[in-house]
Amino acid sequence: MTLKDFRHAGHLPTLFSAFLYFDISFMVWVILGALANAILGTIPMSSFEKGLLVAVPILGGAILRPVLGVSTDHFGARKTALVGLTLTLVPLLLGWLWASSFVHLLVVGALLGVAGASFAAALPLASRWYPPQYQGLAMGIAGAGNSGTALATFFGPRLAQMYGWHAVFGLALLPVLLTLVIFALLAKDSPTQPAPLRVTDYGKVLRHRDTWWFCLFYAVTFGGFVGLASFLNIFFRDQYGLSQVECGSFATLCVIAGSFLRPVGGYLADRLGGVRMLILLYTGVGLALTSLGLLPQAWLESSLLAGWMPELWMASALLVLTMALLGMGNGAVFQLVPQRFPKEIGVMTGVVGAAGGVGGFFLPTMLGAVKQQTGTFTTGLIGFALLSFFCAVAVPLVARTWEKVFLVQGERAVLAVSETS
Repeated sequence: MTLKDFRHAGHLPTLFSAFLYFDISFMVWVILGALANAILGTIPMSSFEKGLLVAVPILGGAILRPVLGVSTDHFGARKTALVGLTLTLVPLLLGWLWASSFVHLLVVGALLGVAGASFAAALPLASRWYPPQYQGLAMGIAGAGNSGTALATFFGPRLAQMYGWHAVFGLALLPVLLTLVIFALLAKDSPTQPAPLRVTDYGKVLRHRDTWWFCLFYAVTFGGFVGLASFLNIFFRDQYGLSQVECGSFATLCVIAGSFLRPVGGYLADRLGGVRMLILLYTGVGLALTSLGLLPQAWLESSLLAGWMPELWMASALLVLTMALLGMGNGAVFQLVPQRFPKEIGVMTGVVGAAGGVGGFFLPTMLGAVKQQTGTFTTGLIGFALLSFFCAVAVPLVARTWEKVFLVQGERAVLAVSETS
């Protein structure tokens, strides 16, 4: 596989449209996390409420992803995406003109889930244009719309400081409207779109054991990425007492790595095998989060790093590494999904994406609750690290059941089980 061949293998305007749609939608999806510290200046909350505030949009996205997945299979990804972009305007209007309490914000957050559900239309839109050997890279490029997180964390706190957090919701309407126009002009459904499945066929997908394993794997990679991305502003404020803008800057530094390395994860999975990549990535995430959880100042001062690596910068470095590995893990998981379930990619994208959203809801809620009960984030971070280690062990064991499912790797087909050898 060469990049030159890739450029001629599919439809680049549609791939760009899928990326842009996912990018702007992702920016909107995590906007509450980006504005959390500004909102806390006017609406005080407990640690648990902080975690819940940034987690509700993720849960909303998880609930709506299967809906958009079914719509993608029946009506096409392009129509589904256009409806999704239009509906995304509603919570932005409410956040701008109406939200004034914690309950109001929960309502806005739930409605923001439609932006998070964009995943279920954006990835099939791109995937259906490309042959199996280019799935990892194509899905990685479309999925690099995770970079919308960086737009939210960088610009959100700065705009809130200048104009107030209500105004940021209003300003976010502009890129959504622009994306709606560009998408309508450039995006096209693939001529190879499969026939819609019957309702009963969707239930059959859930009877596959591999479906649930993919849900777990993506709940850790994508759930970990979006959950941490939404929570990082609060983490840096509570843990290090940084200003609103400083929190946004450090959060942006962390999420950029995961956002732009998703295509790298897909590309390397195409070259090296998705199973092998996931083993390495889950292990790396577990090690990084364990180190982060064991990073109190007392430990740092007794280490060889004392005197030149302040705790804040070491924590940031570990979070950059964690987010980078999780981002690549997202690409690696979805290098495997369309090949294991080629005829059900729409509904599988919705189901697995929903599981990622559930993971993203659980993580910040758990971190906030643990912080409120124990006064520290350590227990929550190490708990998530142990789950990552479990996935690293489970991936090769699960892959042994794929003996009859061929995964295209480069220009030759190999059995999935061969990736574990």
